[in-house]
Amino acid sequence: MQMASQREDHAGRKAASAPFPFARMERKRYALDRLDLQLRWGRYGIRVLRCHLASFGPGQVISAHKHSEYEFHFIPRGKGSVTIGGVYYELREGLFYLTGPDVVHEQRSDECDPMYELCLHCEIVPLDEAPAEGWGDSLELREARDCVQLLETMPSVPAWDRYHAMGCFLEAYRAWEEQAVGFYTTMKQTIVQILLRAARVHASPEACGNIPERDMNDHRFRLAAQFIEDNEAGPITLEEVAERVQVSPRQLQRIFRSEGGTTFSDWVEHVRLQRIADELLRSQRPIEAIALDHGYATPNYLYPVFKRKFGMTPAAYRRLHGVRQPAGGDSPDEALSSG
Repeated sequence: MQMASQREDHAGRKAASAPFPFARMERKRYALDRLDLQLRWGRYGIRVLRCHLASFGPGQVISAHKHSEYEFHFIPRGKGSVTIGGVYYELREGLFYLTGPDVVHEQRSDECDPMYELCLHCEIVPLDEAPAEGWGDSLELREARDCVQLLETMPSVPAWDRYHAMGCFLEAYRAWEEQAVGFYTTMKQTIVQILLRAARVHASPEACGNIPERDMNDHRFRLAAQFIEDNEAGPITLEEVAERVQVSPRQLQRIFRSEGGTTFSDWVEHVRLQRIADELLRSQRPIEAIALDHGYATPNYLYPVFKRKFGMTPAAYRRLHGVRQPAGGDSPDEALSSG
């Protein structure tokens, strides 16, 4: 019992310390499952059955089962394993695999580094009636056909998410949160992009079933991201980190755009804000002190930045989660939010 408790404590500390781009989805992980999403792509109808972020406890096992539809599994954090058709595969961050239709699979989460999963479970149905062609529809018909053919023949073997399909889950979640004009079109595009980017991995023979040699851009991005995570409390410059990973500052900026989908400075800000949000919930320290401990030399700069990311001020974030405010500690936050 003590060993199990220690494993869970280790896993919790590790999860809390690592930047997690999908933390936003943890607010309401299964929100998209409630939407009745049905869309047309080429000569196919796509009905989304599930689209969510799931987390597994240490050592949790999802017993062997199958579906008559397609189920895409993406691993954004943690480790585990999957047994597909009696064959065992290890899983870790950055991998994905497709099960279905009728592919028996059993999943297991790691004891020390529990697994998260982004899941898209959908039904793809051929439609008899073809849409009118024109304005690029013929291209869409062909691409939809090619993609579905790839999915039908795609091996049920874990592969790297080389084309960043995982980011589409977050885009879909943001579209649901914002409910802006064009919500349905955005949702359709994100679902189609997940299908395309997953199929594209297996489109060329050299990619099928193999873990590629190290992608140096990806490797340098991970090294840089880890350095930022370890040193976020102090001043961090692009030039310093570039020297650490042995590239020029200009090349490192390009790497952050291509591999992280963001800029160097935005990534640093993301890491700091995640740490600050965590400490806001774990302690009653004044917000100004927390800001100073996480690289904000001018504490008042934190408030608009925090509100832009989380949609509320640090004090409101604490109240939302039921954390008692320190006496007289949050007045600058309130003053800025009211102004």
